[in-house]
Amino acid sequence: MRVLSAALLSLATVNAFSPAAIPKSGLRFYTTTTSLTMSTVSQDELKKQVGYQAVDDYVKSGMVVGLGTGSTAYFAVERVGELLKSGELKDIVCIPTSVRTKEQAESLGIPLVTLDTHSKLDVAIDGADEVDPDLNLVKGGGGALLREKMVEVMADKFIVIVDESKLCDGLGPGFPVPVEITPFCHEHTMRQVASLPSCAGCKPVLRMGSSSNNQVDGDEIAVTDNGNYIVDLHFDEPIKDARKMAEDIKKVVGVVDHGLFCDMSTAVIIAGSEGVYKKEPKK
Repeated sequence: MRVLSAALLSLATVNAFSPAAIPKSGLRFYTTTTSLTMSTVSQDELKKQVGYQAVDDYVKSGMVVGLGTGSTAYFAVERVGELLKSGELKDIVCIPTSVRTKEQAESLGIPLVTLDTHSKLDVAIDGADEVDPDLNLVKGGGGALLREKMVEVMADKFIVIVDESKLCDGLGPGFPVPVEITPFCHEHTMRQVASLPSCAGCKPVLRMGSSSNNQVDGDEIAVTDNGNYIVDLHFDEPIKDARKMAEDIKKVVGVVDHGLFCDMSTAVIIAGSEGVYKKEPKK
């Protein structure tokens, strides 16, 4: 595994990661050679740790790589750019999952292609808004859920990178589930989704302002890179059956796609109180 340089964003005294096989609850853990406690590490620094770790562990020369979208995926894209510039990575092409990821990748000199020319990917790396014990995900807080799913479902390996705060016992209460819908009769589509038995208890909220977050930061309806709207489904209780809900929402005419990524994760790399560790689906 390549040595991870500049592992932390602003702490020059922190060294790079070194892998260690430490069996614990079926997970593979990584230790860090830092003299600082995890409580002193900011959330951005945790995101950088897992973003860099994912690229160092899974991206090799000659690969087709999916680049995710969001504040954690940003660091994975950054690491790809660094390794290409240093010559440690060669002959790779990447597929971005949003306009802003495309712009970041271009600024770093990363060669880009699309699914039109490269339908099969070796690996995709992206963050998540929530991760349940079965490694099902809620994604799309940044509004790129459709392109993310289109790219990541085609990857041989889908590596999820998060900090420990994104882990949950059940999807729903910790982060709204985004649903991308067509602008045509969007209020009708919202009602159809909310009326599904598998979505019982949800409160549908049309995203306003910027599509890149689920906070109301404008008076206009948020529009995705694809020209669609997003409805965020808020839950007070954990979703009883995420897989069933995913299937039901997808069948609603007017829905383009949703932010439930079920049974897609190859591994989740997590930064938290015990360092950086990896969790894989149960066999």
